[in-house]
Amino acid sequence: MPWALLVPALAGLAFLVLPLAGLLVRAPWPALPQRLAEPRVIEALRLSLVTATVATVICLLLGVPLAWLLARTDLPGRRLLRALVTVPLVLPPVVGGVALLLVLGRRGLAGRWLYDAFGVSLPFTTTGVVLAEAFVAMPFLVIAVEGALRAADQRYEEAAATLGASRWTVFRRVTLPMIAPGVMAGAVLCWARALGEFGATITFAGNFPGRTQTMPLAVYLALETDPDAAIVLSLVLLAVSVIVLAALRDRWVGSA
Repeated sequence: MPWALLVPALAGLAFLVLPLAGLLVRAPWPALPQRLAEPRVIEALRLSLVTATVATVICLLLGVPLAWLLARTDLPGRRLLRALVTVPLVLPPVVGGVALLLVLGRRGLAGRWLYDAFGVSLPFTTTGVVLAEAFVAMPFLVIAVEGALRAADQRYEEAAATLGASRWTVFRRVTLPMIAPGVMAGAVLCWARALGEFGATITFAGNFPGRTQTMPLAVYLALETDPDAAIVLSLVLLAVSVIVLAALRDRWVGSA
């Protein structure tokens, strides 16, 4: 490899790895078990796991059909629709939180009707956390599933249709099993993104311990008062990220 490529490559690697190494070096390892057992850490972790899981389920229920719509139909304006679906990938999360407030807040376009008709207020609630996480995480699932649908061999679906299977039966018995690895990879990425969401969550749901304070929000709050606690919480999120990467490794290697 020429030095002109090796030097910046090593510099880029150091730029990505050194901050993580610093986190490991500065971690309070002797007090780590005690820190992890603190009620606020356990509560933030529990809330994060629950909300990220529920958000992922919502993304699966809505995102898989949306991916199928983008991949298998000739819907007019499909390119524009795909662009709109992927906007949360590049949209600053805080802007996403503001947009959710304008739509689902008590005075929002839909939130006003929900509150007046049913007394339902979504902002600054655990449900609000789930919605914020689902908003920023769904594009990861849609992109992964759409790619799997485009790569799947449609001849099997056509054969099932010629044998008399309905569209729903073909989708459930043929299409879904074929794209299952893509759905799983998308779901894992979606869950990881939901777990690490900060900007949209704090804007739309606030930062209330036990109700809306997820792990990233707890890290932000602890950094101002207890840096060691912030490091411990960051280590937990880092461990989750490593597990996610390990779970997706075979998927990436297999598609390389």
